[in-house]
Amino acid sequence: MIQKIKIIKTFIIILSLSFSFSANAQTVEEIIKGRKAMFSENYQNGKKISILLKSNKIEEAKPLMKKISDNYIKLLDYFPENTKEGFKTESLPIIWEEKENFNNLMTKASSDMAELTKIIEGSDDIRGTLGKLMWSNCKACHSKYRQEH
Repeated sequence: MIQKIKIIKTFIIILSLSFSFSANAQTVEEIIKGRKAMFSENYQNGKKISILLKSNKIEEAKPLMKKISDNYIKLLDYFPENTKEGFKTESLPIIWEEKENFNNLMTKASSDMAELTKIIEGSDDIRGTLGKLMWSNCKACHSKYRQEH
């Protein structure tokens, strides 16, 4: 019985290592397209949140806020050194020059979205609260770290 448990543990360890290896083995193209997709998803969800909150559908908007928050944390891993160029990236080189500042902005955006889910129900100014905790982070990032389009 102990031998079977050791075999199962070994199998689980090998399996988990193979999953982590495959996640780290993404190509530059996959990484750039992945981060562009997450930013696009965040924008689309942001628009949906605005529409839902105008209709006072707060509970329907909260899962989208959480998704945006989660994406910002995931995005921290989507800017390795080898993804500065190619595949129609709109990211500016300053991201890698000021990596700590960029990462802090992504972390702040995530925290602000989490905060938004907690305070939106009590907000007297939903539009202003959205502007402060959601759209201002988009603007801060785009104005400094993204090519004009």
